[in-house]
Amino acid sequence: MPLYQTKLAPGETGTVSSLQGSPPVSPRTSTPVVKKTLQLPSPSQYVIYTELELARKHHFEMACTGREGESAMSKELRCRLVRNTVTSMISILRASHQGEELRYPSKHEVTAMAKRLVEYYPMLQDKDEPIKHMSMYSYLQRRILNVKTPQKRQGPRPERSSSTKRRHIDFSPSDQGEDYDAGSSGGSTILLPPGSSSEDDEVSETDKDSLATQARHYKTLQEMYKKPKPNQVAVCQILDLKFQARRAFIDSDILKEEYRLAKIFEAYPCFKELHHVMDELRRILDKDNSKFLDEVKKRWTEFSSMVQFYGVWRKVLKPPMSLGAVESNIALFRALPTLFPSQSVPPKKMGQASEALLHVLQPTEEPAIYLQKRTLFSPVLVFDGSRCLLAIGNTPVTTFAKEELGEGLLYLMGYYYTLHFTYPKCVANLLSVIQTEVLQDSIHERDTTGSYKRAMAEWNAFIKK
Repeated sequence: MPLYQTKLAPGETGTVSSLQGSPPVSPRTSTPVVKKTLQLPSPSQYVIYTELELARKHHFEMACTGREGESAMSKELRCRLVRNTVTSMISILRASHQGEELRYPSKHEVTAMAKRLVEYYPMLQDKDEPIKHMSMYSYLQRRILNVKTPQKRQGPRPERSSSTKRRHIDFSPSDQGEDYDAGSSGGSTILLPPGSSSEDDEVSETDKDSLATQARHYKTLQEMYKKPKPNQVAVCQILDLKFQARRAFIDSDILKEEYRLAKIFEAYPCFKELHHVMDELRRILDKDNSKFLDEVKKRWTEFSSMVQFYGVWRKVLKPPMSLGAVESNIALFRALPTLFPSQSVPPKKMGQASEALLHVLQPTEEPAIYLQKRTLFSPVLVFDGSRCLLAIGNTPVTTFAKEELGEGLLYLMGYYYTLHFTYPKCVANLLSVIQTEVLQDSIHERDTTGSYKRAMAEWNAFIKK
């Protein structure tokens, strides 16, 4: 998390200098240059937090396409910014020689900081108002009022302290003010004593800071999911912020296979929800395309419609007119592995290859018992006639309505991508076809087996007729 030093002295000019000898940070070319030096009649040196740089970059990327009005910072991220800013200002002020007299930043300093924050994060500006920083000023002042400064514990002989006596400060969240949830991270300003140096740790501090920021995002996400109704917009913003680090964690081999699923769901409970899984699929394949999922669903509708005719032509499917929507979707699931076969046969206990995609429960069959007997550790749909259960291996994850069964294969692909699973060999060719034809994601040359090439050649020959 980069920290920028803000010197306060008369006027309002200056340049940016990084703390602790770090090299200056150049702004990205896609975002405008904003001064981070603020000068007021005070010797205190304050810090502007820029750990939400990705949210700022996203705003200016949307501004390039004229959609800056759609960009907004979630409540959780805004609270984190306000909390860190106030914590930093109070800590630095009390560490200065004015700390014995001045306990909190002045109104003038808070106003100046509010102006600078909305200048650096334009999505926080008040819309349709002549003064753009009033809301941010109110957030900062409210947080300052909510900071608790408990008195020292008194002994047997209470000591009447004078008004100038220094007190210890506690930056724990206050119960007052609904804008500051426990899910937001606490202050992270580190004040080094005079003469101390971080030159020896200059290389490792960046990595430590990145890990610390990522850990705060994990904690924030988990705290949000302790609530009955998490803020879904805020969840999406947190997932956007640490996409690369999250993919490195999920795609790595550091987790043992038997604990992998539990660890991922522990870190990212949001991935038990289908809309977050599908949104992660968008981030992986086309993160800048907000209409990606709509385009995928449209391609899937066209593909499945053509496959219906292909199956009838191959005498694998009956004409869809004689079946209802649910029965037609079940028949399609069962026919797909036959239309796009793989070289490997399914395990004997599983029976047909389509069981790797969908299992329809018998009237006397329990889903828990079926999952216990399942041998493949991969996503699967379990349908009981009224609702559909999505499970991974032996673990049930989520459910959805039977009307969405037609998009069930897209949900399976979402989990294959999000959790970085390998396709089961008995349906590898089919899922590779979905990957290339519907998701429009290319496959590795080593995956273009002879059976895959034959299946694609037959399919292409049919659709060209």
